[in-house]
Amino acid sequence: MIDPSESRLHWIMGTRKDEGETVPFGPNAIWAPWRLAYLEEVFDEDHPDSGADNPAQDRTDSSGSFLLDYWNQPERDAEHHVLIRNQHGLIMLNKYPYSNGHLLVALGDARPSLTDYEPEQRGELWKLVDQAAALVERALEPQGLNIGVNQGRAGGAGVPSHLHVHVMPRWNGDTNFITTVGGIRVIPSALDMMYERFVKVVGE
Repeated sequence: MIDPSESRLHWIMGTRKDEGETVPFGPNAIWAPWRLAYLEEVFDEDHPDSGADNPAQDRTDSSGSFLLDYWNQPERDAEHHVLIRNQHGLIMLNKYPYSNGHLLVALGDARPSLTDYEPEQRGELWKLVDQAAALVERALEPQGLNIGVNQGRAGGAGVPSHLHVHVMPRWNGDTNFITTVGGIRVIPSALDMMYERFVKVVGE
């Protein structure tokens, strides 16, 4: 006879007992057809900048850093969800966000670490970060912000050759049980809708 407390534990963990073995049960699929384009992109595992934050593109016209590619294609800013660009760098929506309204800030000059930039360049980078933070606060009115840099592959950088800053809005309860139990983060707003929302604020 199965201990009720043990049964509850397996229910919480998304498993069940079956002939002495623990096997998955319950819903095992989340329908997300809009992710197909991402899944169809091939990652180049041998490329130093291949990673979840840097989906492989057509290598015939790609620098290996989508940030640098977007910098060099200003005519495609709307397609790439670039919100602000100046002579030094750009602010854009993260295509694969950790939270709604997750922005990326980068200079047009691709360098791997913060100290590789000249002091004047670092100053321009942080001016853009200030703009990004103000933009998030005006557009979304979050209860908090995460602002940070992942430098180097070991530091979690998805594009190690091109330093960038993450600006993420946060709300109480935006990480809940589904992340812990299912290993899933729910993003409730579509990327294009979020882009339109930011564009309205940029134009004010």
